[in-house]
Amino acid sequence: MNRREHMAAMLAMAAALLPVGQLQALEKRMEELVPEYGLIGQMIAQPGKRAELVAILSEGTGAMPGNMAYLIGEDSANPDAIWIVELWETKEAHAASLGLPAVQDAISKGRPLIAGFGMRAEFKPVRAGHP
Repeated sequence: MNRREHMAAMLAMAAALLPVGQLQALEKRMEELVPEYGLIGQMIAQPGKRAELVAILSEGTGAMPGNMAYLIGEDSANPDAIWIVELWETKEAHAASLGLPAVQDAISKGRPLIAGFGMRAEFKPVRAGHP
């Protein structure tokens, strides 16, 4: 998958996960500023703990300076897996977010619910918007 297809897939995921108002705000923001750094990764929850893990991650990642999108999606093939897509203004903004009290709290609460990790990729977004 090339970068353009990757961005299109991420925006399609955003369209499926976000309410219309949030999706429109994300699209407007991405028209104004193309993120420099992105991550996509799979996290595997302990059996039966996916919803609890999603709730913890959702609460702890609301206000992160430099974050343009933090999307959590349920894996359709694995009932314990989730996918997380992150878009950041810079790689440094992502690194700084890991020290935020709310993020540290989410990590602390979520760690016992995590059984492992699947695929992970860092990328540089090159285009935002619809294909």
